[in-house]
Amino acid sequence: MVSSFTEPVQTEETSRRGNEIVMAQAQPTPQPTHRTAQRPEEPPGTGTGTGAAAAAGPGSRSAQATETGTGTGTGAGTGTGTGARTGAGATIVHAPAPPHPAATLAVTSAATTVALMNYTAPLLTLPSMTAAFGTPLSGQAWLLNGAPLGLAAVLLIAGSLADDFGRRRIFLLGTLALGITTALGGLTDSTLLFTLARVAQGAASAAIIASSLGLLVHAFPAGPARIKATGVWGAFVSAGIALGPLLAGGLNGLNGSGWRLTYGVLAAAALVTAGFAVRALTESRAARRNRPDVPGALALALAFTALLSALTLGRDGWLRAPVLLLLLAAVVLVALFAVVERRTAAPLFDLGLLRRPLFGAASTGALFTGLAVIGLMSYLPSLLQQTIHMSALGAAWLFLLWSGTAFLVALQVRRLSGRVAARHQLALGFVLHTAGALGMLGALDAGSWVRLVPGLFVAGVGSGLLNAALPRLSVESVPAKSAAMGSGANNTARYLGSSAGVALIIAVATSVADPAHGTDLAMLVSAGLTLLGAAAVLALRERRGQSPTP
Repeated sequence: MVSSFTEPVQTEETSRRGNEIVMAQAQPTPQPTHRTAQRPEEPPGTGTGTGAAAAAGPGSRSAQATETGTGTGTGAGTGTGTGARTGAGATIVHAPAPPHPAATLAVTSAATTVALMNYTAPLLTLPSMTAAFGTPLSGQAWLLNGAPLGLAAVLLIAGSLADDFGRRRIFLLGTLALGITTALGGLTDSTLLFTLARVAQGAASAAIIASSLGLLVHAFPAGPARIKATGVWGAFVSAGIALGPLLAGGLNGLNGSGWRLTYGVLAAAALVTAGFAVRALTESRAARRNRPDVPGALALALAFTALLSALTLGRDGWLRAPVLLLLLAAVVLVALFAVVERRTAAPLFDLGLLRRPLFGAASTGALFTGLAVIGLMSYLPSLLQQTIHMSALGAAWLFLLWSGTAFLVALQVRRLSGRVAARHQLALGFVLHTAGALGMLGALDAGSWVRLVPGLFVAGVGSGLLNAALPRLSVESVPAKSAAMGSGANNTARYLGSSAGVALIIAVATSVADPAHGTDLAMLVSAGLTLLGAAAVLALRERRGQSPTP
């Protein structure tokens, strides 16, 4: 299946404007011989023959030249400044066209929207799913945390594989896998099987998200065009978050099993997107292909699994032996991952990136976005249904006020590029979420959803700033060759934080008998965490005169 998605590849070694391959024609010979010229400066020989060479454009190194001849000679030619190579009797054959920026942005944004719709769909259908599966309160966090677990465990390896084996290939595999696993998830009949399907959906979404930013970096040159593209992509992250609950709430209202229909629709959308991607995307990868870092990937995936399992089980008691053992295992596995990455020639994650203050700001911002923002908003729709007895569709429309505002703000915030640093944009987004969360205090205790409206709007503006700034900073803070790795690391931090945040918010909200009072406590915790996040991203700045670590 993979080979059917393969097309001529453009690497960072080739020019974006396309190379021209020049083939010097010669008299046919009965038994031609073939050889590969490793050095473009190889002097011409004395025999007659044909020569072919691919010359890279400005700023790129020459591609390997292949020549054919009847003796020891080679065709002679000279390279031009535009990447052409000419010689006597030469004919020009154009190499594969460069990527189509608009099509790349459209397809990656559409796939990311479907992935985020899949991610947020259970937020509105949690009560009906728990009733269908007979899930106890202690198991609800697993229904919400399955996809974040798959995302966090696979994002980094997906980014590395995309850089090394082709971003288009990983993107296509991700969209196909998301379609298949989403369809299977809608057919499950138990908490365990649904959770396993959600983990697989998260892994597929990781492939989409990690490769999307790599494809955008390849399609858009550094500067305003790339900033605008990543801003639009970030806006569609918000769109997916907004549309997922709305779709789930609408279909869930049809009958008690409407949540299954939701997954059927999302599966079809993922497969249709894959069909468009086959024609729209151009393959790209890093200049040098490395072997997969299997030990590092295994250690990291196990570490995240142990950590998230501990956080999910911790709500029943943090000092229980299984929780403590899982936390200890997570620490040991993270240390093992660091050792493996230092010793391998092609690490899954370049530990040197941790010395970059802007990379630290991007990762910290993503972590607190997941922990405080996504954690709260993931469980808020369920709390609305429990406390003021809103319908699933009503809760979806109210949720849309937050997520829809975030989408619109993220679309417009690209106008701030060049005026406001991404790090400052993150801090402002956190502060606005804090204000919004504090503004919603007491609303559910009063039984009034109207009192939630101002706070949801303000928090939505903050989330829009966060969603636009995070992808921009994740690619600006790393070298272009590591764009997918930077994107993978950033989103790993976001979804690791969201898994911890969901477990934390559920634990806090259910720690008291009154759900409305528990919701207020959860909002206070979220507000405090976002203030901490704002302070952290402002502290992580490059010193004057300090240049980014190469």
